[in-house]
Amino acid sequence: MEPEELLAALNAGETITAGSPLHEAMHHASQAALRITGELNGGYHEPARVRELLSRLTGKPVDESVALFPPFSSDFGKNISLGRRVFINAGCRFQDQGGIRIGDDCLIGHNVVLATLNHDLSPAHRADMHPAPVTLGRNVWLGSNVTVLPGVTIGDDSVVAAGAVVTKDVPARSLAVGSPARVIRSLAD
Repeated sequence: MEPEELLAALNAGETITAGSPLHEAMHHASQAALRITGELNGGYHEPARVRELLSRLTGKPVDESVALFPPFSSDFGKNISLGRRVFINAGCRFQDQGGIRIGDDCLIGHNVVLATLNHDLSPAHRADMHPAPVTLGRNVWLGSNVTVLPGVTIGDDSVVAAGAVVTKDVPARSLAVGSPARVIRSLAD
């Protein structure tokens, strides 16, 4: 199976059945991502080299304004889109099979997890996976140890407080806290 076919299936939200050709292709793509992140995390690299490795991981150019502090992990890589002036702090984990879109000017705190796959709830199909994207609008700030679950969109200019678990969409210009995260107020200029 070609990588483009896998990416199309993931972006269409197709179930990835355990043991299927899609599952095998996803596993193969994960091995490539592990090689690249292993190199990224294997020692110090100048910022330009970090962006070069990130470009290899994502399969697309990364703007020179993007900064990432390793260690960083992604178990797919090819379904990450980064805007300009994005900062990703150390220890972040991106499970991007379902798609991760990060808008311009976003700040991602230490140890943030962006998850885009759910396993099936049925015991007979537990190894099957259901992809759904995570989208961060423009100028979003995720505090340290935030987890964003599959299918969630966080609107422009919003802040998610440290340690929150985001299970549903967060409107633009909102402050969300807690587990599960809840919006506690709107943000003004």
